Amino acid sequence: MSEGPWKAFLLLLFAISLSVTGEFLLKAGMNQVGVLSLTPRGFISGLLRAFSNPRILAGFAFIFSGSLIWLAVLSRVDLSWAYPMLSLGYLFVVLTSWFFLGETFSLLRVMGTGFICLGVYLIFRS
Repeated sequence: MSEGPWKAFLLLLFAISLSVTGEFLLKAGMNQVGVLSLTPRGFISGLLRAFSNPRILAGFAFIFSGSLIWLAVLSRVDLSWAYPMLSLGYLFVVLTSWFFLGETFSLLRVMGTGFICLGVYLIFRS
């Protein structure tokens, strides 16, 4: 890695936060749009509804912004360090889904998320 890991880690957290916010907005928008039909006519109609939803458009903007910050991360550190760190997004999604969407999750999901966090810690220390 060309710089200390903390600067890259903070950039990475920012990229993840933007992307997770985008995913949350996509989900909230799709909750408004409803289920996309799998028939050709229904799918096109659903996509038109989806792409006219402000939350979905904002979600894509946040995800794109996160991708731009991701490029800044990649310019600073090894991919073999940075890419596994993206799994912190799973933790943020679980917490966001629970807090904002009222989703519930099992003990196994909590344990799996904990193992992901442990893995991120080990990679960061390397």
